[in-house]
Amino acid sequence: TPYLNQEQIVSGTLAYALGCGKATVSTPYWYAQEMLADGRGRIVPFRDSDAMAERIIELLENETERHAIRKRAYTFCREMIWKEVAKRYLEVFSEVREERQRYPRVAFQARTLESTPLELPEVKLDHLMLLTDDVGVLQHAKYTVPDRHHGYCTDDNARALIAVMMASNLLPEGEKMIPLACRYLSFLHYAFNEEKGRFRNFMAYDRRWLEDEGTEDSHARALWSLGVTVSISPTEDLTAMALYLFQRALPVVLEFTSPRAWAFTLVGIHAYLARFSGDSEVRRVRAVLAEKLMSLWRENSTDDWPWIEPIVTYANGKIPQALLMSGQWLQREDMVQAGLKSLEWLLKIQTDPRGHFVPIGNRGWYQRGGARARFDQQPIEAQNMIQACMEAYNVTGENRWINEARKCFEWFLGRNDLNARLLDYRTGGCFDGLTADGVNLNQGAESTLAWLLSLMSMYALAGAQATGEEMTMA
Repeated sequence: TPYLNQEQIVSGTLAYALGCGKATVSTPYWYAQEMLADGRGRIVPFRDSDAMAERIIELLENETERHAIRKRAYTFCREMIWKEVAKRYLEVFSEVREERQRYPRVAFQARTLESTPLELPEVKLDHLMLLTDDVGVLQHAKYTVPDRHHGYCTDDNARALIAVMMASNLLPEGEKMIPLACRYLSFLHYAFNEEKGRFRNFMAYDRRWLEDEGTEDSHARALWSLGVTVSISPTEDLTAMALYLFQRALPVVLEFTSPRAWAFTLVGIHAYLARFSGDSEVRRVRAVLAEKLMSLWRENSTDDWPWIEPIVTYANGKIPQALLMSGQWLQREDMVQAGLKSLEWLLKIQTDPRGHFVPIGNRGWYQRGGARARFDQQPIEAQNMIQACMEAYNVTGENRWINEARKCFEWFLGRNDLNARLLDYRTGGCFDGLTADGVNLNQGAESTLAWLLSLMSMYALAGAQATGEEMTMA
């Protein structure tokens, strides 16, 4: 390569020649000096054709030296082949992703929501209805298209029942929610295994149950939805059906060991007793489950870790919400204080120095004494924290809880680590969370229902502020 410009910093011809293991003679431009160092080729002065000829003839006549140069060049360039270059790119991508998870930064700066009045979007059920067929709501979606491969689950149909119950009380044409409510309630009825007293959870698309009983959490979410239906159903027949299932599904919860199952159940019990406050057996179950949560609090809570477990995982907001609801109605000030203290701590560890909400990531959670996972961030965490803050407002009447609920709500609208909106205004659905790489563009049932429950909870909060009345909580 007899190039004449010393500052030349690249040459495809030289790179390919060396990569093919060719003995090379070149002028001393910068790229050639680097590539032919350490005996990988020969360098001659600029504009010196005689020197160029001499070096070429030397290599032609000296087979041993020529092959030694070729071998050194070929070996050196093995890291330059496409396979190796691709590996280096993957290593860089991996390093960047790890750094992004530890220290998130936005790609652009969106206009802040913090100082602007909060205008609540309309409640739009289009995507929920798209995910719903004659069986119930499907679990997953590919982008906005329902994904039938994963079928249905009790968890999501319970959430959907709560959503349409709230919508029936909020929307002007709330009676149109009744057919949807019947569909979701029918799913729960079919999910209930009378012999075991337990709800099944997963159903394949061909309507086959994949288990005889589901998780404790799924059972408790069903109870939560049934309690809400008993409390605020617009029709007596829906109330009667929910009451039938609630009373048969409640006793087994006393055998559960999951604290989140206790919490979901307590929230459902709270709603149920708002309608049937004299039910002594349900009141007894509430007292037992609330005391179980308090026992965990006493065993695990310290000044620097005011929490019920040595790890912070999912649905965390439901724990303080359950403690606050139960403590208020059981007249247990210690329970109320435990709820407030744990909620304050959850907000502290889930607030970025810039002031926005950062849910605990599900790729590692937050182990006591360890580093908290930043991603993936899920919509259900914002929803549960919003509802916990609303209950704190109910109990204390302090406006700071309204501000905290708003902070968590604005996570959906783009006030988050990536300044990325999770609400899809066109469909009324919600993207499936934030990853270190960006927004998960699927709009599954769990995320969409987390958004709808959060939005309608914020409408309830706005109504409570305007009237001064206690909110009807879901």
